[in-house]
Amino acid sequence: MLDTPTTAPGPPGAGTDDDSAPFWAALREERVELQRCTDCARLRFPPMGRCPWCASAGQVREDVDARGSVYSWIVVHRAFRPEFAADVPYVVATVDLDAGPRVAVRLDRPDGVDFGARVAPVFHDHGAWTELRMVLGA
Repeated sequence: MLDTPTTAPGPPGAGTDDDSAPFWAALREERVELQRCTDCARLRFPPMGRCPWCASAGQVREDVDARGSVYSWIVVHRAFRPEFAADVPYVVATVDLDAGPRVAVRLDRPDGVDFGARVAPVFHDHGAWTELRMVLGA
């Protein structure tokens, strides 16, 4: 994993609940931890109370290698919230993790982004929470 942590005031953190709190806590430790269904063995994201494939409530959490490939991306030119206004334009990508699940993340240093481009995780510390982003070149 590439490791370029930053500390900067940033956007408001995502809301947490009992299902997502361990995911956010792992990001604080610069790890990506996903839920794995104990019945069908599939990894899932985002964290949720039941498996979206078999509806089982059984799950364990496991660290995953968060490298993956760009499935698609958009360039955001208009901020939806004032906290992001200084950042536009920026790229939001959907990434197929090598571990399986697809995630939507912001892409740092996106010059040259293309379908299938390899990406690696970077962690941005915003004080009260940590954001998962990706950079090209896994």
